[in-house]
Order: sequence, then C-alpha cells, then structure tokens
Amino acid sequence: MKYISQFAIIIVISFIGEILNRLIPLPIPASIYGMAILFTLLSTDVLKLSAVKETGKFLIYIMPIMFIPPTVGLMESWGTMQEFLFAIVTISLLSTVVVLAVSGRITQSIINRKEKGGRE
Repeated sequence: MKYISQFAIIIVISFIGEILNRLIPLPIPASIYGMAILFTLLSTDVLKLSAVKETGKFLIYIMPIMFIPPTVGLMESWGTMQEFLFAIVTISLLSTVVVLAVSGRITQSIINRKEKGGRE
C-alpha cells in the first residue's frame, strides 16, 4: 500500500507538470515541470522525502528497462539514420563535451565558493 500511495504522489505531480506544459507556451517538456515541482516541494519540506523515497528508488532501479523500447525504435529506423550518422555522432560528442565542461565549471565554482565561505 505504501508503494501505491507514493506512486500516486509522483503521478499527481507529473500530471500537474503536464497541465503546466499545456498552459505555459514554452518549449519545456512536461517531465521537467514535474521534476521542478517535485524538487521544490522536497526542498521546502512541503513534501517529505519519506513520502516518495521507496518508490523513487524502485523507479531508478527499473530505469534501464525503460530504455528498451526507444532502443528498438532506433534499430528499426537504422536505414533512415544511416545517412545522417556522421552528423548524429558529431552532435552527440560535441553536446557531451559541452555538458561535461559546463558541469565541471559550475561544480568548481560551487566548491570554490564554499571554501571561501568556510575560511572567513
């Protein structure tokens, strides 16, 4: 019963994200709205972590299974993608490097800011 209630909380928050996606004319996926809502609720202690923790762990545990359908879809469209393979690989590598670099810089600045704050 605990899993059902926790899953219901996550589904309701996801549904609110879907509603926001329809109401706000921005190119932001509904799942991002839902994650932002969940993060805000957890950060402000409106929603306790214990209210969704076990189901969240379960969903993370089964996450690799969720990648099977998209992978099969990619395999089925291999013929179409083959002519764009170089562009796809190039864009994927470039975006990965950019994300790594930006994440590293942000992490370094946060660590440096914490070290400076601790010394004063």
